[in-house]
Amino acid sequence: MARWGITLPLTGVPLAAHRELVKELPDLGYTDAWTAETAGTDAFTPLALAAEWAPELRLGTAIVPVYTRGPGLLAMSAATIAELAPGRFALGIGTSSPTIVQGWNAAEFTEPFKRTRDTLRFLRAALAGEKVSAEYDTFAVSKFRLERPPATAPEILLAALRPGMLRLAAREADGAITNWLGARDVPRVRAEMGSDAELVARVFVCPTEDAEAARGLGRLLISSYLTVPAYAAFHDWLGRGELLRPMHEAWAAGDRKAANAAIPDEVVDDLVVHGSPESCREQVQSYVDNGLTTPVIAVLPTAADPADMVRALAPK
Repeated sequence: MARWGITLPLTGVPLAAHRELVKELPDLGYTDAWTAETAGTDAFTPLALAAEWAPELRLGTAIVPVYTRGPGLLAMSAATIAELAPGRFALGIGTSSPTIVQGWNAAEFTEPFKRTRDTLRFLRAALAGEKVSAEYDTFAVSKFRLERPPATAPEILLAALRPGMLRLAAREADGAITNWLGARDVPRVRAEMGSDAELVARVFVCPTEDAEAARGLGRLLISSYLTVPAYAAFHDWLGRGELLRPMHEAWAAGDRKAANAAIPDEVVDDLVVHGSPESCREQVQSYVDNGLTTPVIAVLPTAADPADMVRALAPK
């Protein structure tokens, strides 16, 4: 089945005001609605609403950090959405970043690969309704059992940027979720996972023919994200290390303006889809043609109504 996802909630739109648009999404051709979790809405509440508003949609989190909830609470939150959307929920988990985990949530950001692996293994057992008592490398759980295990356990996908986590996702999870990559990067990511596992990616889309405005916004986002060590390493691996070196040097020197200016147009155009809605749809489709299973559009703000942009970017 061809998948076409959207990121909810939309920037600048109150959560309750999404009702009519979400109801339209299946008829527009959208198959999926995915949330994120940084400092806006939590990842689960918008999906609870979407489960009621559009029961045809597949729902997913991309992603929930493995550090900011205890293992049991994470299982409970996932089980709640799985009960509301049986067979239509995918739980995406990942490490997030030191800023979000330590700076904003007062948790220790340690051993990210092991913590993600251990959380995945715990969730597999807990969401299957098992009583879990286990000593993992990064935490221990004693006698936990869900009171309301879902009739259908959700798929679990891992946020993965480089070979180690991509291979773990292919080996033990139901797929991988990646972020901030270009269409031409998909084959390299896909090669690490094999052809069978689902590969989800959030694709940033700025539907405007004002290329300079789109690139300006893209540069702000790229300098915010790609200076995070995990994303810097990801783009080194993808081959953009030299192109991004001036940005990293200016950022390290504390000059945000110079860091933005140092990002080449070719990098912005690789990582941020922009142009007319028709062109944007074609560019998103190129990700799929290169091996992506599930594109999840994140609509970047323009002067237009965000809901109208979602309609314009629909595959139908």
